[in-house]
Amino acid sequence: MRVESKLADLEIELPETPHPMANYVPAVTTGNLVFISGHGPTRPGGTFITGKVGRDLTIEEGYEAARVTMLNCLSTLKAEIGDLDRVRRIVKLFGMVNCTEEFTEPPAVINGASDLLVAIFGDAGRHARSAVGMHALPRSIAVEIEMVVEIA
Repeated sequence: MRVESKLADLEIELPETPHPMANYVPAVTTGNLVFISGHGPTRPGGTFITGKVGRDLTIEEGYEAARVTMLNCLSTLKAEIGDLDRVRRIVKLFGMVNCTEEFTEPPAVINGASDLLVAIFGDAGRHARSAVGMHALPRSIAVEIEMVVEIA
């Protein structure tokens, strides 16, 4: 698999690697697993996609926020391992959606990340996942995602 070629075919350019918001590291590798810390939907230039899905954002806008978040996760992953072709499998995602109490579709929002991973990595991008609604997320970001990746 040539991930860089796949990204080019999909007209995707990975953003600059985001900086942590607090006292933690963006990724930790132990053995053949990489744990990616929670990332949010940071746009180029450093602004965030903010608001609650179900009030300020539609499901489609939340989906896009999850996609942007995953691009940030992949940028951090590449910085950690050097070459995305080392990815054997996306193991697990934990997706959090900043939403109203009445909003019951966090999985539809986090699909923005999951669909992107499958488009890039094929079957190796299929993963276990949790997608939950949250009352609040840091800086009012719309989505936060953390993930575990198996590497060669």
